[in-house]
Amino acid sequence: MSYDELASIKVDGDRARVYEHGWQSWSPSGSYPVTVRSSYRPVRAVTQSQSYRPEKPAPETGFQGEGLLAVDPGTGDPVTVFGAAPDPTVPSIRASYVDGHVVVSADGPVGVTQSSTVDEGLAAWADGFAAGAGVGPIRPAPTGWCSWYHYFTDVTAADVEENVAAIHERELPVDVIQIDDGWESEIGDWLTLSGRFESLEALVERIRATGRRTGIWVAPFLVGANSRVYAEHRDWLIPGTLAGHNWEQDTYGLDTTHPGAQDYLRRVFTMLRDVGVDYYKIDFIYAGALDGPRHSGADPLTAYRSGVELIRETIGPAAYLLGCGAPILPSVGLFDAMRVSADIAPHWAPLDGDPALPSQQGAVFSAIGRAFQHGRFWVNDPDCIVARPAVERREEWAEVVDRYGGLRVSSDRIADLDEWGMTTTRRLLSETPPPAPFAL
Repeated sequence: MSYDELASIKVDGDRARVYEHGWQSWSPSGSYPVTVRSSYRPVRAVTQSQSYRPEKPAPETGFQGEGLLAVDPGTGDPVTVFGAAPDPTVPSIRASYVDGHVVVSADGPVGVTQSSTVDEGLAAWADGFAAGAGVGPIRPAPTGWCSWYHYFTDVTAADVEENVAAIHERELPVDVIQIDDGWESEIGDWLTLSGRFESLEALVERIRATGRRTGIWVAPFLVGANSRVYAEHRDWLIPGTLAGHNWEQDTYGLDTTHPGAQDYLRRVFTMLRDVGVDYYKIDFIYAGALDGPRHSGADPLTAYRSGVELIRETIGPAAYLLGCGAPILPSVGLFDAMRVSADIAPHWAPLDGDPALPSQQGAVFSAIGRAFQHGRFWVNDPDCIVARPAVERREEWAEVVDRYGGLRVSSDRIADLDEWGMTTTRRLLSETPPPAPFAL
């Protein structure tokens, strides 16, 4: 793969910074001093597939932005923004600090603009990208409660009902109850329930009785090795690719152009729509964009977009669609809201120091680094409000959600909130920002 030099920019080594945009929701995106050895890299091999750009690992040193990179020379001269246009391919843009200069190169077409600050440059580029991608009016986001960050995969229908009752009794301003991972029988088997759920339809009815809507988590382009879909429909998978390892099993990407896989996706989302779900968080969807041949012959990113478009067509235009674990630039124009950071966690520091993995540090870094996308591409989701006493540095996370949280969803067991946690959760859910660009 060849990289053509685009510029050599003279910089002040003590003050210059490089902004690097990551590939997907969990990929670190933010600003670095030019003198660091490199931007963040995956510590474990599997994370290259699950949280970075699988087919284009970054060089050992320097920086690599996926479709977007900016250089602030620190000299008072203009900031230079290197950004892609909407296209089925997304070029990688590299930068290295050499002898007082930042040398920038790319493996595909990139536009070059200048601005007075990095924030202004990113915002101006995003305005043009959104217009080229056909982004329409951005809808206000509902508020929500999500089961994930207390119950994780052990969630039961009774757990959901307990929290629905608590939300209702305390009159918390929650519009949507999102049932997260744990309702399905297996990753990839979305038409059958786990033993902890007897009836989605009955649960939706009980939620509706409190005046609230039901949301659900699905990883539609991911197939686990333990699933019936994997056992019975290997032909639906992208050949020769491994999407990662999670849930104590290998995972694989679904070929969204295969007629059998397309029919399965329609059946899954028709079932969910028909039981009354109208808010969908589709997760780990990078798996639909993995490199590899497709049944239709389409390139991976065109195939990915067609899969999301099929889901949107099935759930209908009124349903709210949130993406996560998604390749960012190929997703513009497809979603109402988008996760723009790594998962939040009760702990500050990420595993092995990799901020693509769950942690407050990683969530903060990219929530700030992608703030310019809010109100331009979609509603930004920096991840859930977690305010219970067990959360490390919870006050700092609440400040980040307050400043950068476009989508606001609580994910504590309501009974575990102390006075500060309840007051903070209520305030953050009550003061949701409009779907207009933040003042950066």
